[in-house]
Amino acid sequence: MARNSVSLSVPEPSWFTPKRLLVIFCVINLLNYVDRGAIASNGVNGSQGTCTSSGTCTSGSGIQGEFNLNNFEDGILSSAFMVGLLVASPIFASLAKSVNPFRLIGVGLSAWTVATAGCGFSFNFWSITICRMLVGVGEASFISLAAPFIDDNAPVAQKTAWLAIFYMCIPTGYAFGYVYGGLVGSYLNWRFAFWVEAIMMLPFAILGFVMKPLQLKGFAPAESRKALISMETAIPEVQEALNVKGSAESMKEEFGHTFSKLKCALLNLNRFSRFTKDMKELLVDKVYVVNVLGYCAYNFVLGAYSYWGPKAGYNIYKMSDADLIFGGITIVCGIVGTLAGGYILDLMTSTISNAFKLLSIATFFGAIFCFTAFCFKSMYAFLALFSIGELLVFATQGPVNYISLHCVKPSLRPLSMAISTVSIHIFGDVPSSPLVGVLQDSVNNWRETALILTSILFPAAGIWFIGTFLHSVDRFNEDEGQVTEVDRSNTTPLLGPKVAEARESSVLRLECSERLQHLVNADCLLIITLLFNDCIVLP
Repeated sequence: MARNSVSLSVPEPSWFTPKRLLVIFCVINLLNYVDRGAIASNGVNGSQGTCTSSGTCTSGSGIQGEFNLNNFEDGILSSAFMVGLLVASPIFASLAKSVNPFRLIGVGLSAWTVATAGCGFSFNFWSITICRMLVGVGEASFISLAAPFIDDNAPVAQKTAWLAIFYMCIPTGYAFGYVYGGLVGSYLNWRFAFWVEAIMMLPFAILGFVMKPLQLKGFAPAESRKALISMETAIPEVQEALNVKGSAESMKEEFGHTFSKLKCALLNLNRFSRFTKDMKELLVDKVYVVNVLGYCAYNFVLGAYSYWGPKAGYNIYKMSDADLIFGGITIVCGIVGTLAGGYILDLMTSTISNAFKLLSIATFFGAIFCFTAFCFKSMYAFLALFSIGELLVFATQGPVNYISLHCVKPSLRPLSMAISTVSIHIFGDVPSSPLVGVLQDSVNNWRETALILTSILFPAAGIWFIGTFLHSVDRFNEDEGQVTEVDRSNTTPLLGPKVAEARESSVLRLECSERLQHLVNADCLLIITLLFNDCIVLP
C-alpha cells in the first residue's frame, strides 16, 4: 500500500510539451504563409498576355494569364482572404471563452484545407476569389489563439524570443512560397501548388480535433455546463409541483418551453454583453490603439512588398530568377531580423516602453535603407541595401506582438490578437495590394511605385515613437484569481505533469461546488414555484 501511495504522486509527463507545441504552431503558421507567397510568385501568379505593335501576341502565364486579369484584379486575389478573416476572427476569439481552443483551430484549418484545394479547381476569377475568402477563416481560428499560448508557456526571460520564433514563420513562409511557387510553375501547372498545400495542412486540421484541451492564462474550467444541467433538471421538478396544484398538462409544457427560451436568451445576451464590454476596453486603451495604428501602416508596406516584390524586381532590374532572389533574401533577413528583434528586447528587459523604442528605431532606419535601395540602378547595390532594410524592418515582429499581448489583461488576449490581426489586414495589406496595382497601372513605372510605397514606413515609425511617451502597465498577471469561465471536456491539463494529488483536490472542490449548486437550485426552485402558483391564483 505504501508503494502504491508513493507511485500515485509521481508526475506522468505529457508528450505535448511547450516546445513541441511551439513547433506545431510554427509549422501551421509557416504553411499559411507559404500559401501567401506561392500565390504572389511569378510561377503561380504568372503574367498578362502581351501584344506587340506588329500584331504578334503571346499568351499569359499562371493565374493572371489563364484568367486574363489586370493588375487591380490580380491584387484583389491577395486581399480576398480578408473577408473570411474579418467575419471569423471575432467569432473564434469570443468562442475561445466557452469552447476548447483546439477544436476551434481544427474547424478553421479544415476550412483552410478545403478552400486551398478549391483554389486548384477554380475556373475563373470569381471562383478563385471565393476560395481565397474562405482561406481567411483558417487563419482567423489560429492566429488569435496561438500567440497567447506561446506567451503563457515561454520561459520568463525568453518570452519575446519565443514570439519572435513564431512570427519568424511569416517572412520565412512568404520566402519559401516564392521559391515553391516558382518551382511548381516551372515544372508543373500552377494548380498543383494549392493541392500540395492542402495535403500538407490536412494532418494539422485532424490534430485539432484529437488533441486534449488547452487552458490559456485568464481562462479556467467552470461548472457552467453543470449549472445549466441543474437548471434543466429544475424544470421537471417545477412541473411536478404544479401537478400537485392540479395545473393542466398544456400549462406545464408551456411553462417549461418558456423557461428554456428565457434561459437561452439570457445566455446569448450575456455573451453579447461580455463581447461589447471587452471591445470597449480594447478601444479605450491608448497603448493598444497606438500599437495597432503603427502596425497597420507597417503592414500596408509589407503586404504590398510581399505580393508585388518579385514582379517589381523582375521589371526594374530584369531579374531572371526574381522568385528565387526575393525568396532567398526574405528567408535570411526574415529569420535573422525577427529573431534578433526578439532577443534584443529580452536583453533590454522586456517592457512595453522598450518595445515601442525598438519598433520606432528599427522601422525608421529600415525605411531609410529600403527607400535608398530603390534609388540605385545597380541591381547589386539594390540587393545589398534592401537586405539591410528588410533585416531592420523584420525586427519588429516580436516587439509589436509583445505589446498587444501585455497591454491587456490575459482574458482579453485572444480578442486583442484577433482585432489586431483584422485591423492590420483591413487597413494594411488588404487595400495596399490592389491600390499599388492601380498606382502601377496609372504611372507604369515600378521604381516610382516602389518609392511611394516605401515612404509609408516613416509614418509607421512616427506612430510607434509616440507610444514611448504613453503611460504603460504590463497587465500579464492582472487576472490572477479572476478567471473566465471555459467549458472543457477533460479536466486534465494539456501541458505539464498530471499529479494524482492535484486530481484528488480537484474532485473535492467539484463535490463542494455541486453541493452549493444544489442548495442554490433548491432555493431557486422554491421561488419559481411560489411565483408561478401566485400567477395561477391571482385573477
